[in-house]
Amino acid sequence: MTARPQLPDRTPRAKDVPTALDGLLVIDFTRVVAGPACTQTLADFGAEVIKIENPDGGDDTRSYEHADLAGESAAFISLNRNKRGIVLDFTNAAACVVARELIARADVVVENFSASVMKKYGLDYASVAPANPRLVYCSISAYGRQGPFASRPGFDPITQAESGFMSLNGFPDGPPVRTGPPAIDMVTGMSACNAILLALLARDRLGRGQQVEVALFDVALGMTGFYGMAHLMTGENFSRQGNSPNGSPSVGLYDAADAPFYIACANDRLYCRLVVDVLGRPDLASGEFADRRSRTANKDKLRAILNEIFAGDSRESWVTKMKSANIPVGYLRTVEEAFNSPEVRQRHRVSQIPHRAAGTVPHIEQPISLGLTPVADPVAAPMLGEHTREVLRNTLGYDDARIAALAEKGAFGAMRNVG
Repeated sequence: MTARPQLPDRTPRAKDVPTALDGLLVIDFTRVVAGPACTQTLADFGAEVIKIENPDGGDDTRSYEHADLAGESAAFISLNRNKRGIVLDFTNAAACVVARELIARADVVVENFSASVMKKYGLDYASVAPANPRLVYCSISAYGRQGPFASRPGFDPITQAESGFMSLNGFPDGPPVRTGPPAIDMVTGMSACNAILLALLARDRLGRGQQVEVALFDVALGMTGFYGMAHLMTGENFSRQGNSPNGSPSVGLYDAADAPFYIACANDRLYCRLVVDVLGRPDLASGEFADRRSRTANKDKLRAILNEIFAGDSRESWVTKMKSANIPVGYLRTVEEAFNSPEVRQRHRVSQIPHRAAGTVPHIEQPISLGLTPVADPVAAPMLGEHTREVLRNTLGYDDARIAALAEKGAFGAMRNVG
């Protein structure tokens, strides 16, 4: 059994420094990946995010299989920090009243239920906006909330497959491959966060909120990028290129005598620097290899030459020489190697933070950095229902008797002793 990596405690932020989203109240009805990724970014920058979960097991990611600490999964911990968690059973009328009262006080609502679920419980935008016209209401779905595909369920790998995105991943002689991490989910979460922030800026000018939508399929289609655009321009059906775009021999993975590395000499200037300054082969910068299109046309020949050269020395030697020549180069690392790399450790990208049940849990730093309004000090993802009483008391002003009455009515499902 492998040992858990040793991590330093996280250094607290400076005191009395504001966050970018101080005072913003977000009611989070999301689960799994795209929605929680969106609301976690809002929470990281100071928004008060109240995550509402089903008392019967909560967010699906709580039971994901990757790893767990004190019963909390890696997936859930990685997507739900800085949130306060409550439980509500929407099949119970009293619970829906609580949800509507929270929405009435909110700046933002984010939901990623299947179509018609929020409407069924009177929590959709049309139902709640009259009581809170400044509300920004974000819906995340597979195929949008309108049109003939609105009711179709869909997840990250389905939209990777249907959008053409998956057909671009893998090697020409192999099958299409989905990305390992759920790339479409994660980019959809980023897009939803952008949509919310744009709507909040518009609210300052217009004086009212609005409904915004982000669909996984639309994001996946957009992520075909210039391959999708090139198809629309030429009609060509682009496909898998392996580790090199268009088979470019000067961009891709190469094997040194002992280990692989990746180079990215995507333009003529960098390529010339590689073959002349590092390899000492000026002949590879002329004739049939003189420019990018020529190199692509003769890619098999050039790749064979480069393979033979790189096999003659160690990876460390090649990487050192290329870095000295300011050529984009990198090691091919495993996850373990990456998290133990100097780029991660010396830049303080990982640490550990307190957790109510596990003692501590790992923390991966938010990738966005703001100079004047840095991220909030991270708080580990909540246990199921951990903050229910706190939120009902502090946000809605409920007293203990009212909370007890809600529990008796079944608003929190079978959980009578909520946090």
